[in-house]
Amino acid sequence: MTAPLFGYLGDRYNRIYIMAGGLSVWLVTATASSFVTESYFWLLALLRGLVGIGEASYSTIAPTIIGDLFTGVQRTIMISAFYIFIPVGSGLGYISGSSIASLTGDWHWSLRITPIFGLAGLIALVLLCPNPPRGAAENNGHEVQERSSYLEDVKYLLNNKSYVWSTLGVTAMAFLTGALAFWMPTFLFRARVSQGLSQPCSKAPCSSTDSYIFGAVTVVSGIVGVCLGTGLSRCLKDKVPNADPLICAGGMLGSVPCLFISIFVAAVNIPATYVFTFTAEVLLSLNWSLLADILLYVVVPTRRATAEALQITFCHLLGDAGSPYLIGTISDAISRSKQSSIDWSFPSLQYSFLLCPFVGILGGMFFLMAALYINNDRKAALQMPEGDPPQQGPATHYSVELNNAQNTPNS
Repeated sequence: MTAPLFGYLGDRYNRIYIMAGGLSVWLVTATASSFVTESYFWLLALLRGLVGIGEASYSTIAPTIIGDLFTGVQRTIMISAFYIFIPVGSGLGYISGSSIASLTGDWHWSLRITPIFGLAGLIALVLLCPNPPRGAAENNGHEVQERSSYLEDVKYLLNNKSYVWSTLGVTAMAFLTGALAFWMPTFLFRARVSQGLSQPCSKAPCSSTDSYIFGAVTVVSGIVGVCLGTGLSRCLKDKVPNADPLICAGGMLGSVPCLFISIFVAAVNIPATYVFTFTAEVLLSLNWSLLADILLYVVVPTRRATAEALQITFCHLLGDAGSPYLIGTISDAISRSKQSSIDWSFPSLQYSFLLCPFVGILGGMFFLMAALYINNDRKAALQMPEGDPPQQGPATHYSVELNNAQNTPNS
């Protein structure tokens, strides 16, 4: 909920200070949450919620700095390097959290390792990260002088069709990744129990094996997917002007059969489930860097932080914030509707997971819609913003990109 605030500030003030402030709040709340006792659960929930301030400040602003430092293929590569650590960090969270909790016998310690890395990141941010002028990469090093009100920024974004459709697409993607991240280890453990390979938690300690394996799958699939998506974009962008949203659509739609198969094959073969889950996550990870790149080249420089903020807010509210709860609610409803003595803990979760492939199809359709408008929106964003242009010097890369875009036929 604080992302729109950071988006507004990020388009107008020093971005390094804003990110450093948000990350400082994240460090304090993340560390403090690990010391909350059982009788103060409400405080734990509050502190874990406030951790989101760090993401709201950093995720909305950091990509805009990359956008102001690089253009073209360089920007795609740098954005890929940045976004590749989303799945890597998520996967390492499963591994490190399970390992530390097992070693110490106390889950509180699993929350104390990430602030250590966060502190190192904060120091590096303050000491090493540049704060380039907004639009410098496209405007020959000069800052774009255009200024507008927040209401004007929002109206501009709502009229940007490729931004709206790609935001709906990333919301569907967040729905899938949120559901998988929250429920997949539990789903796999219940599958083992249903096959007689593990004992229920009431009879024996829950195994952390599935958290380790799923974490490794998430790390490797994230690296492979982001690199593959970037490579496809570089190969196709010159031949297919709207290649990026088409690749995103292909990733979403391609993940659907893999998810569908993994849901049902889990009842009989756990290794095969990991194979299809890995493939689905690779296809979903094609989109990470491309989505950020799309936003940067269809939105003018002075409104990019606001665009990032609204996209993050929307995809969390309607995506990964609600999908785990919705999957769990459907699973509980199925279990309650069955009066037989058979344990429905695994089948009910299995059937509720079927919502994910349908959302994947919907997300693919959203990206196909974005592909219809992206060329025109990109040309509009390349128009020289209002303000003082460079007075002297050779033609800028900004104008070269504009000429290339004007000579590119619509798909």
